[in-house]
Amino acid sequence: MKVLGLIGSPRKGSNTELLVDAILGGANKRGHSTSKVYLYSQGIGPCVDCRGCKKGDLQCIVEDGMQELYPQIEAAGAIVFGTPVYWLGPSGPMKIMIDRLRPYYGTDRLKGKKALIAAPAGDGPKEAELLVEMLKRTFTYLEMEFTGEVLGTGYERKDILKDTDAMLGAAVLGEAI
Repeated sequence: MKVLGLIGSPRKGSNTELLVDAILGGANKRGHSTSKVYLYSQGIGPCVDCRGCKKGDLQCIVEDGMQELYPQIEAAGAIVFGTPVYWLGPSGPMKIMIDRLRPYYGTDRLKGKKALIAAPAGDGPKEAELLVEMLKRTFTYLEMEFTGEVLGTGYERKDILKDTDAMLGAAVLGEAI
């Protein structure tokens, strides 16, 4: 199975990326192929509510970096949504990307795909509660199968490595895909 890690952090080597890497590493141990996409470098613009995705073949008609990401999302059997917690929610690029999943609503193109969450927060897992709820509801709308989350404590670079429970949990979550 293909496992896609979406990185919603502006920093390479971030706490978010370290958690996602641990999940992908666990998935690799099980023989899955993995890849990562850095949302900050994709050039994805916001949904402009043009409603083009509600007509014809139900495809987004906005020409930007999302057109490269759609095929990767569709090819994946599991998707890791990795984002730091910003003001109790996802980072801007992660939220923009989620908004651009609108063409999949009401179709079965993401139905049954596994969805996982990796989210570090400066004040710890409790800070991620609203983010997790938002993502779970998104997965329900898209008929994706929520298969788990790993939430950790991390603010400064590599802080998450001190959260051994989160790092171990991420590897175990990846192996369970």
